[in-house]
Amino acid sequence: MSALVGLLRAAGRTAGLEGEELERRVARTLAYLRRRVTGDYDLDAFGFDQEFTEEVWLPLLRPIYRHWFRVEVRGVEHLPAEGAALVVANHSGTVPVDGLMLQFAIHDEIGRHTRMLGADLVFSSPFIGELARKAGSTLAANPDAERLLSTDQLTTVFPEGFKGVGKGFAERYRLQRFGRGGFVTAAVRTGAPIIPCSIVGAEEIYPMIANVKSLARVLGFPYFPITPLFPLLGPLGLVPLPSKWLIEFGPPIETASLGASAADDPMLVFDLTDQVRETIQQTLYSLLLQRRSVFF
Repeated sequence: MSALVGLLRAAGRTAGLEGEELERRVARTLAYLRRRVTGDYDLDAFGFDQEFTEEVWLPLLRPIYRHWFRVEVRGVEHLPAEGAALVVANHSGTVPVDGLMLQFAIHDEIGRHTRMLGADLVFSSPFIGELARKAGSTLAANPDAERLLSTDQLTTVFPEGFKGVGKGFAERYRLQRFGRGGFVTAAVRTGAPIIPCSIVGAEEIYPMIANVKSLARVLGFPYFPITPLFPLLGPLGLVPLPSKWLIEFGPPIETASLGASAADDPMLVFDLTDQVRETIQQTLYSLLLQRRSVFF
């Protein structure tokens, strides 16, 4: 135990902690580890581990968010301090790092956890699936989305899915199809507002110049990327390029006045889906004009 305390103190000093603050952090970490060992912690019905997320997951993302991508957030006033809302964002980057940065941004700005909706492949992957659930993600299915929204959860969806993450670099910042509008029906049925979110910066972290489809099929992946650095540089090629990120939340699109039955109107669902998609696309164009440099 004394060796562990010494190690924690050394790590704290490396992080710039001293005196009482260092001792508080050491005591807090020891208490956390004790609860982990004894199983004295809670998971919700979806497997979300709030303590793990706050004590381990988000602190791991903090230096990447603040010092590597230097994320700048706009439109925070459009995020609700309480109650349900559905954040709808563009998806890109070859590896879905944008979801992690968006998760940290929302918690850092308003202190709320957003519940990410992810693809089947995420939850069928060893280790990654369990980690995703602990950090608050769940399956991108309407029943799960409606359960979260009906319990006043702030929920996030990426309607482009793998079509957005796996598109080539030549198609950067061009939104892919938004599926059948399932996210709109979930919002309308629960009366949750839809908040468009535009993310600039993720497209440049792993510029995908080619997709080896045959190898992707063999491995069971939706795509197999070739970037300027991967696989040429091996594991070093997995380090994301330090692009400058901008995240902007748009004004909420209210759905409460429509009534739950409106979710069964295909034309209304189509129009709302198109409105959200067009809002995100136009905001992306605007942010790209405002960004002075990709990396600086």
